[in-house]
Amino acid sequence: MAKTMENVNCENHFIFADCDTVELAKQFGTPLYVVSEEMIRERCSEIKESFLNKYKNVKAAYASKAFLTMAMCRIIEDEGLGLDVVSGGELYTAIKAGFPTENIMFHGNNKAWEELELAVKSNVGRIIVDNLYELDLLEEIAKQQNRKMKILFRVTPGIKGETHEYIVTGQKDSKFGIPLEQIYEVVRRTMDSESIDLMGFHFHLGSQLFENHIYKAGVEVITKLVKDLKEELGFITRELNAGGGFGIRYTSQDEPKPLHYFTDAIMEAVEKQCCQYNLEMPTIIIEPGRWVVGEAGITLYTVGSIKEIPGIRTYASIDGGLPDNPRPALYKAKYDAVVANKVNEEVSTTVTIAGKCCESGDILIWDLDTPLLTSGDILAVLSTGAYNFSMASNYNKLPKPAVVLINKGHTELIVERESYDHLLDREIIPSYLEKNR
Repeated sequence: MAKTMENVNCENHFIFADCDTVELAKQFGTPLYVVSEEMIRERCSEIKESFLNKYKNVKAAYASKAFLTMAMCRIIEDEGLGLDVVSGGELYTAIKAGFPTENIMFHGNNKAWEELELAVKSNVGRIIVDNLYELDLLEEIAKQQNRKMKILFRVTPGIKGETHEYIVTGQKDSKFGIPLEQIYEVVRRTMDSESIDLMGFHFHLGSQLFENHIYKAGVEVITKLVKDLKEELGFITRELNAGGGFGIRYTSQDEPKPLHYFTDAIMEAVEKQCCQYNLEMPTIIIEPGRWVVGEAGITLYTVGSIKEIPGIRTYASIDGGLPDNPRPALYKAKYDAVVANKVNEEVSTTVTIAGKCCESGDILIWDLDTPLLTSGDILAVLSTGAYNFSMASNYNKLPKPAVVLINKGHTELIVERESYDHLLDREIIPSYLEKNR
């Protein structure tokens, strides 16, 4: 379904990526995820300019857990990036979209046999092995399939990023990765394996990070490991994956940095350490996800009931909330928003944006300054491209929103809105509960 938006009489409307958001809400309904293809491609171009074309022997893979549809797979392939997946479902989506499996990196801390089997049969480019249990499964599957799989070990460098405690991942007490104390044992084991080709190591420090010094610290820890493994075991590291986690702007309080702020620091640290330790430069890989798509997305809602508690608070309830954006409830994540049909009107009130779920914690934004709100207004919540669609649920039996891809005024529906029938598609009533009809 495609249409070119004609922005007529929209002086007071919020225009996002050349599209009138009020018209989008009318055409596709709300809640509605809106994603700008142009903004995604601009970020991909920055990756190429600031990293891929600037340095030799480097790679970049989009971390698809942030936002993944088959259309997104096609965009990422078209831009020449690799794809980072973390589940069998994400891998299957990429396969169905025709994404080149040799450019896929498969992450995850508890991959099931079926997921690893799909990865081996599909001949994915890299499997990021998280633990010894997974290594055992992978070796067995690879032997059965008569394949030799290229892997990286995920290691925990013992560095804690400055972000919410639920999205730090590089600290010593992390559910992810192999502790440094155990890495010698598993490297020694894989060096003699006929089914495993260990290429190097992966580390990830967390998400929504704004400082580059922890990336430098991570590189220093891992390159020291690379040196020691070479000296003690004769193992040569060919690849080093520094993950992603580069912060974006959600509110005016955030001060995001350009990509090169992080990648230059990573490359300078690797070059310095390799020179110091007399090591050959490995291939360096980054995996931005949120940074690629986060600011490229918005979510549109319709305002319903407005409840004023005199002298205390005014609640404006929307037709979505927790099921389509669980991040405020999970992480106390903060968002900014505009009233899409009153974007140029004077701010005159403060409201709290409440979701429609039967949960007191279903609050999308506390204390948002807006023009005078009325029922039927359209609210546009900004920077929802990452971890909204991908984390959406059907809590309270609410259908998931549609997703519209926009580009220079052109609109394309890439995920249909769920219906009530969709909610019941997989439900079965046992025969003994069937009523005579």
